Amino acid sequence: MKVYAERPNRLLRQLLADLAAIAVAGLAVWLALTVRDTVLALRAPGDRLVDAGTALRGTFDTAADKASHVPLVGGSLADALHTGSDAGIRISDAGWQQISAVEDLAFWLTVVLIVVPVLFLVLTWLPLRVHYTRQATGAVRLRALGEHGHDLLALRALSTQPFTRLAGVGPVGDGWRSADPAAVRVLAGLELRRLGLREV
Repeated sequence: MKVYAERPNRLLRQLLADLAAIAVAGLAVWLALTVRDTVLALRAPGDRLVDAGTALRGTFDTAADKASHVPLVGGSLADALHTGSDAGIRISDAGWQQISAVEDLAFWLTVVLIVVPVLFLVLTWLPLRVHYTRQATGAVRLRALGEHGHDLLALRALSTQPFTRLAGVGPVGDGWRSADPAAVRVLAGLELRRLGLREV
């Protein structure tokens, strides 16, 4: 499998593109985790509400237990104090709801901030790299076959090279039709050069 070009200019461009893709993915993960930590810091008020509600409930429950031992009015007093305990439960529930909302927001922001750049890379950079690898691998195999492979590379050059480039190498079309080795070599070289590979 031929992943990278053999010619320095094309190889350098490929390496820079790959490094840029890795940098984009790494930056996306770093940014997502930084945003996640920042958003999770917003759960502190919810934690305080939970603590306050729990403390309030404990205070009212303790008071209600002690009030239940008061003669004559103990039961009524305990029931009234348990109402305060219910308020503590509602405060704790509000805190948990805020914590849950903040955690959900942090999770989805993290997902979006990672998935969008990675999806962009998968839809743009990755297909180009796969396409190049397939073409270069095929071209290297044809180059290794000798004359028969060179013929196919020359044919490919006739169909992919711009007319201006073909016109610049002389009457190669006639030479290719008559299986002139020099013309075939020139055309095969054009195709290999297009892919950043060494010529035959």
